[in-house]
Amino acid sequence: MDGFFPLETGRRKTLKAAIGCVGTGLHSGRRVRLTLRPAEPGTGIRFRRTDIGLELPALYDHVVDTRLCTALGIPGEDAGRRIGTVEHVMAALAGSGVDDALVELDGPEVPILDGSATPFLFLLDCTGLIAHGGGAVPAEAIEVLRPVRVTEGEGPDAAWAELSPLPGERLEASLTIDFPNTAIGRQSLSLRLTPQAFRGALADARTFTLAEEVARLRAMGLAQGGSLANAVVVDGPLVLNPGGLRRPDEFVRHKLLDVVGDMALAGAPLRGRFTGHRSGHALNNRLLRALFADRANWRAVPGMSLGEGAAPRLPVPAAAAAAVA
Repeated sequence: MDGFFPLETGRRKTLKAAIGCVGTGLHSGRRVRLTLRPAEPGTGIRFRRTDIGLELPALYDHVVDTRLCTALGIPGEDAGRRIGTVEHVMAALAGSGVDDALVELDGPEVPILDGSATPFLFLLDCTGLIAHGGGAVPAEAIEVLRPVRVTEGEGPDAAWAELSPLPGERLEASLTIDFPNTAIGRQSLSLRLTPQAFRGALADARTFTLAEEVARLRAMGLAQGGSLANAVVVDGPLVLNPGGLRRPDEFVRHKLLDVVGDMALAGAPLRGRFTGHRSGHALNNRLLRALFADRANWRAVPGMSLGEGAAPRLPVPAAAAAAVA
């Protein structure tokens, strides 16, 4: 696999060359062409819509919608100027250790493809990754210094998500989901995020929905491109997809894949532990906002070759950058 590039090198990585695909938007139902392109060191991940001339950084404070996907935009601008369903390609980029890339598309959302991150990993493997500048440009990270938690609801059924300190240079993640009286049920999964773990445990898990929700979602203008080819559909105790599940716990694996994609909007790899109970895109984004709301919650960790005390070049949002100053 030419694109498989372990994170342990400590150097910022980008794609060797541009590569693309064509697919359907899950919510818009529109045909979309997507191209992954190399980017200059230190630019982070950026999204560009060529159809409307919109370019946005892949950062948590540009998230403007979390209804069944994570959508980027400029707060206060027209809803038509958004880039939706960014979480799966973000998860693939983060899970492969890509620091700098341009995600270019000619429509309103990233194509859903098969509903997992595997097609995006395939593209990365086909083009391959490269370290910037022969190792002169180091990777950076964001270290969680103290626990930060956000909640939704009250009592034992409350949903919550938390980031807490953890020794080491990785993000560890643990998630529990609970869909009573369905084929999903209660599922839990914990893992240490490495390229190997992402590929082996999360990448092929597909997005899912409940059959009784499909009509309501389409009435809201969502899920226009959804089908059994790109989503797992559950009807009570039944899985409607002819091929069944890829794994018995595919549901929690996909939710944890979403966590990886949403946490990648921090702007650099997180060092710490994510723990969640019934969390989704909205809580994941609220968690990053809470993390960066207080400078005491985190610190930027520069690459070793920057030298002691050197300023990191993290593409963090303006609010977080102001907190550093």
